[in-house]
Amino acid sequence: MNPLLLLATVSPSPKERRNREPVHPTPSSVTTDRPLPDLGDTRTAFAAKSDRELWQAYWLFRIIGTPILTRIGSNLSKFALWLHLPVKGLIKATIFKQFCGGEDIEECMSTASRLSQSGVGTILDHSVEGQDDEAELDATVQETLHSIAVSKQRSDVPFCVFKPTGISRTELLEIVSKGKGMSAAEEAEWRRVEKRMETLCAAAHAAGARLLVDAEETWLQPAIDGLVEQMMERYNREAAVVFNTVQLYRHDRLAFMKTSHDKARSGGFRLGLKLVRGAYMEKERARAEEEGYVSPIHADKAAADRDYDAALLYCADHLDIIELCVGTHNEKSTLLMAELMQQRSIARGDQRIWFAQLLGMSDNISFNMAAAGYNVAKYVPYGPVREVLPYLIRRANENTSARGQTGRELGLIGAERERRSAKRS
Repeated sequence: MNPLLLLATVSPSPKERRNREPVHPTPSSVTTDRPLPDLGDTRTAFAAKSDRELWQAYWLFRIIGTPILTRIGSNLSKFALWLHLPVKGLIKATIFKQFCGGEDIEECMSTASRLSQSGVGTILDHSVEGQDDEAELDATVQETLHSIAVSKQRSDVPFCVFKPTGISRTELLEIVSKGKGMSAAEEAEWRRVEKRMETLCAAAHAAGARLLVDAEETWLQPAIDGLVEQMMERYNREAAVVFNTVQLYRHDRLAFMKTSHDKARSGGFRLGLKLVRGAYMEKERARAEEEGYVSPIHADKAAADRDYDAALLYCADHLDIIELCVGTHNEKSTLLMAELMQQRSIARGDQRIWFAQLLGMSDNISFNMAAAGYNVAKYVPYGPVREVLPYLIRRANENTSARGQTGRELGLIGAERERRSAKRS
């Protein structure tokens, strides 16, 4: 069915309407002396996984944690698909199964249902990258409209998301970000980008859905920030519909976030924020060195952590204006936000605060936080195996460079396998 028709014909249920309203604490809904969740509880974290699935995940992370194997496997996968060799089934049964929900939205719904049984929501993420053709950009809009229509129907799909490079040519975003003069053709092209953004945000507003706008590289981000600010001013009057993404491994983003808050307050709209650390560190530093400007990335992880946690504190103190998605795989930051909520008598189910992790990673955070009553959702990437492969390779390479994350995943999976073994003996 056409996604626009779905949006026009399906009304939100009373439960869905309640899910879009901020839940403020009452004496019965807030207990300030409750212990914080135990993020080391592997029984809860992996309750939905069979012994075989745990074994498969363990060996997958073992391979991902070995850079040379990851590099060889990535190159062989691309080459095999290019030659049309019958490897799609192998990819789909291994790395695709770990990190993706399916090849289309309908296939993702079984993943969403499984997550929902553990109290975890789904963020549908169409992870096809590198599209610059106008027809492909329009197709991304239609796919996102489909996800918005699904979000309107299903309370277990609390957010939708899209990448700005999915609705705009990358080079055009750079031109606009630099404030360069545009040709008549480029101006017309930019108006089409603005129309795509308007279409998505208007649809999300009509559906009572939340729409996350992913962040891109620093040389593309100013154009995106400008568009998102316009959409928030237009559609975030009663509740946060449009959410901007703040990458706090950038040393200027904490100040940017505070400025955005000031604009929201003076403009009379709510500020939707997704806080992440960031995804392009090596690329950003290499470009800065190559072009001779100061790197926009913090000098070390400790500085990025400080800014991330400072951003959490700032948001917790300004929830009259801010609605927040805490996008992190960091246990310390997750528990910090939980502690801030408890200190301020904010109910664990308050709809202004959500926690989010990627499918296939940090299940110890997602499922333990959900079991403790917090709002949690998983990013669930999807798309045809061939077209999603660049995303999967990037995810594998990110895990290889972040050896600590891979080690944590292996340690947790190993601990759960040992616990199950001991229970049986």
